[in-house]
Amino acid sequence: MRVAVIGLGYVGMPLAVALSRRFEVLGFDVDQARVQELLAGHDRTGELGSAALQNSRAALSADEADLVGYDVYIITVPTPVDSGNRPDLGAVRSASRLVGRALRHGAIVVLESTVYPGVTETVCGAEIAAASGLVCGKDFFLGYSPERINPGDRQHTVDKITKVVAGQTPEVAAKLAEMYGAMTSGNVFVARNIMTAEAAKVIENAQRDINIAFINEVTTVFNELGLSIYDVLDAAQTKWNFLPFRPGLVGGHCIGIDPYYLAHCAQNLGHHPEVILAGRRTNDAMGLYIARCIARLLAQAGRAGQARVLVLGLTFKENVPDLRNTKVIDIIRELSSLGHRIDVHDPVADANEARTEYGLQLLPSLSEARGYDCVIGAVAHEPYAALKPDALSAMVVPKGIVADVKGMWRDMKMPDGLMRWQL
Repeated sequence: MRVAVIGLGYVGMPLAVALSRRFEVLGFDVDQARVQELLAGHDRTGELGSAALQNSRAALSADEADLVGYDVYIITVPTPVDSGNRPDLGAVRSASRLVGRALRHGAIVVLESTVYPGVTETVCGAEIAAASGLVCGKDFFLGYSPERINPGDRQHTVDKITKVVAGQTPEVAAKLAEMYGAMTSGNVFVARNIMTAEAAKVIENAQRDINIAFINEVTTVFNELGLSIYDVLDAAQTKWNFLPFRPGLVGGHCIGIDPYYLAHCAQNLGHHPEVILAGRRTNDAMGLYIARCIARLLAQAGRAGQARVLVLGLTFKENVPDLRNTKVIDIIRELSSLGHRIDVHDPVADANEARTEYGLQLLPSLSEARGYDCVIGAVAHEPYAALKPDALSAMVVPKGIVADVKGMWRDMKMPDGLMRWQL
């Protein structure tokens, strides 16, 4: 099979590299700058090192003409939500039209992006048919194989996971199982149909979101009782079937987004999704809750609306550069609205992206980070977790506050005089 992968982000580029070990692969992206940096051996997402890129056999292109004549087209583009938390399928539609202009009779088009059940066949199929003039299910065929990339995870890489596949016909499903199986050493699950595979993907992330929402909610309860959720979890997880979820800011492009796709699907059917949206409301409010807890402590310390605050970490997850849908910004904006002066540092985030997306000027280093009334450990990047007590306390004024959102310093003995706050 000759395979074209459309979209070279967190999902598409690792997939293209893995498939190229067994097939002739073209990786395509509409962003010429992205293609050029990959050709130069740099992956801004951090998913692939320079050696993996340089040793890859995948061809890369931003020229639409190069897409003509492939056997399988795999679409791996973002599926965000709009300002009203409604699914934004703009990139999926655009990629489908792009493929439609390039494909020939007999080709298979696979969607990997997370969507609600029905999108592959009703949206992608219609767009491809209109752009190509071909008949879906006769002249070209559809498939779905949900991405399971976990940013920054070096254990569950795309070639080491179970790949769910589904096809418009049993023959298409078999071909996709063969293709993906060649990459995963046969570790493939063939779903009953495309809608089943779509549904399986969207509930994977919704389930995680709901579980974290429960922990976040009880965290706020226990915090009012003077209890640390981490101490509570240490005790609770000694039970063999207790689920090991942790509190936190649920952002990013998957868990913080995908439940809205499931909720949209439910609402289209006339069903109001109580649990799904309750989980989203709880998690979306967590940044505001944390900011208000810290603001209350600052006020008690006589620094209401005038404190210097250093936020350590901006990305949505530790040790990855991804700033999409980060909920740390909720903490920053709320404290700023109360008059506090905020500085932000992040060792892995792109400074230009932080400025463009959030209007933030990141500190270039922590070498001169001194005299802060409060330091907030918002993201558990390795350099932050490795900070020693003297280095951390040097950033804070006497009787200042160290706010540990992620519990990464909970076992650290702080110098006398500093106030510690944690979930």
